[in-house]
Amino acid sequence: MNAWRLDTQEQTVIISSNGGIPFIAYWDVKLTSKEDLAQLLDSFPQDFSGGVMDKAEYINFCPTSGDGFLGQPGIILHDENGIDILPNFKFIDAKKEGGMVFESRDEYNGLSIFHKISIHGEVFKFQTTLQSKKPINVGWLSAPIIPDFCSSEEFVQVSGNWTNEFCFDRLTWRPGVVVKESRSGRTSHENFPGLILLNKNTTNSDGSAVGFHYGWSGGHRMQIEELSTGQRQIQFGHSQSFKNALTQKISTAPMFVSKSSKGLNGIAQSFQSFVRKEILPSTLEKLPRPVHYNCWEAIYFKHSLKDLKEIAKLAVTLGAERFVLDDGWFGLRDDDTSSLGDWEIDKRKYPEGLAPLIQYVNQIGMEFGIWFEPEMVSPNSKLFKNNPDWILGKKNQTLGRNQLVLDLNIKEVQSYLFEKISKILFENKISYIKWDHNRVLPFPDHNQANGFYRLLDKLRTAFPNVEFESCSSGGGRIDYGVLSTTHRVWLSDSNDAMVRFKMQNNASVWLPSEVIGSHVGPRKCHTSGRIFDISLRAWVAASRHMGFEMDPRELTDEEVKILRAVTDWYKENRHWMHKAIFHRLDLSDKSQIGEIQVSIDNEKFVSFVVQMEQSVYSSPKPVMLTGLDANSIYKINLITPDNAAQVSRGRIALRDKELLLSGQFLMSRGVNLPCAFPGSIWVIEGHKI
Repeated sequence: MNAWRLDTQEQTVIISSNGGIPFIAYWDVKLTSKEDLAQLLDSFPQDFSGGVMDKAEYINFCPTSGDGFLGQPGIILHDENGIDILPNFKFIDAKKEGGMVFESRDEYNGLSIFHKISIHGEVFKFQTTLQSKKPINVGWLSAPIIPDFCSSEEFVQVSGNWTNEFCFDRLTWRPGVVVKESRSGRTSHENFPGLILLNKNTTNSDGSAVGFHYGWSGGHRMQIEELSTGQRQIQFGHSQSFKNALTQKISTAPMFVSKSSKGLNGIAQSFQSFVRKEILPSTLEKLPRPVHYNCWEAIYFKHSLKDLKEIAKLAVTLGAERFVLDDGWFGLRDDDTSSLGDWEIDKRKYPEGLAPLIQYVNQIGMEFGIWFEPEMVSPNSKLFKNNPDWILGKKNQTLGRNQLVLDLNIKEVQSYLFEKISKILFENKISYIKWDHNRVLPFPDHNQANGFYRLLDKLRTAFPNVEFESCSSGGGRIDYGVLSTTHRVWLSDSNDAMVRFKMQNNASVWLPSEVIGSHVGPRKCHTSGRIFDISLRAWVAASRHMGFEMDPRELTDEEVKILRAVTDWYKENRHWMHKAIFHRLDLSDKSQIGEIQVSIDNEKFVSFVVQMEQSVYSSPKPVMLTGLDANSIYKINLITPDNAAQVSRGRIALRDKELLLSGQFLMSRGVNLPCAFPGSIWVIEGHKI
């Protein structure tokens, strides 16, 4: 039996083959270098009883139906006549090519399968490639399948809906199959391609946790299964494509996996570090991340140069550094029923083009950004009337948000979009594009996502100094595939600060703070109808990549004062926060959600704690921090003492003065805070002395 060992600083993975496709024999805490692999492999065979096959097999990287495996297969193939192909792969070779590449073949069917594994810090990257000598139909192909050796008791799948993305569903393992699939042609609001395995006692900062992410923007399928034998497997791959043409070569997207004994924070820190170093475009090093002003919730489609200049002037006095002109500047776009695809400036609204607005915005000290939705077309548009065959799907299909999808597999569509967007960028001083995608595809089509990648790559090559944001009705297209070509994601269309804080906290398991756009919304939230204090709205935005999206003309003098102060704080601290080590807090009071960002040199930190609902305690529980240097003394400051509830009657030291406390005390005993009403935020700042 062959065996290969892969080590990180904290993990060991042992891969083995008994003649067939390789399998993971061990993946857990790093083993001693004295470990004898032969002895280790001898210890693995398990006993079995009746009702199963006569040999206990391991779950390999791609179990097939033809070898007696009764679980979900990792591959489903048909020949050009639709007849099932039942592969019988034999291991051939293992090579070091940017990692380890394991090749297995089925000589009879003319198939070769390659499973590639590479190490990136504490993150493992897995990918499967299948080659065939004859054209075949691939119904399903999984990235290398990961077994769970019954070491986890629970798993967290990610669900949600529009304006309520990144919800965590914590479930208990049980026999059977759990399937989560996005058939929308995007990652979707409902089914982010992520998974966490953990134990009942796993917390944010302690215990076993394994994190998964499938880096693909075009719709995915996740299958997790527990067999009657007790064996478990985790599969990720593309969702089944409607346009599933015959092929001789196909690859999955990369799947990223990290394991930690330090709870969810351990995998979050591994993923965030990996994204910063290896996923994000190198141009993102253009730090600091500028404060945005987006005009959408201030004006919607009612564009007026006079109003926009007035809003821009107020936005810059609040601290905005980039002005983003949202939907409504092109065609005859007075609502969402027309003009998508007609990417020409609306001369009714902008008779002299965009130049007067852009020049004014630049003159008062801001960059200029603009909104596009290139992949879509309105039935009521010149583009559709002239090119009705350019749409994806049948002509009489149901509309989504009053629009259709352009088929990016058509060469003329790609050329048209590149030319139209390029013309706007060539003729105007634009440094930022908010790229939207506001409806699902009529059917899953992998080629559509690949077409999106090609178009975006071509534009980035032509305009290397333009930054791009991925928006898809908010958080409908967020993954490491799109992040490799964009600089920022719009996490949700919700500017409800409480909803958003929870989403941000969960999303940070996979995403670093500097890529998560977060805006100060209107006083009365346009997606929930709730009214929130400016302090909560401002600080929730300042905890990520800060921006504004309210009409600044609605602000009171007191709100302006607070927002300016928070924005100034963001600008003073973003240089270290956007490189910081992130931790979710384990709080005794479950009515609160908290997090802490610690500078990479551990010299400073900031903690955000939001009172999400009414506490069951009349005396607040201490907030215990984490990630600090235990033996150092920190000067602690409560930046938001005025957020104390009116019913607060105790003498809380931090309300009136700074404290000098050790990292160990802050992590073991914590800090006492005043009573707070729901919708209040505590911001605790610390500096090592």
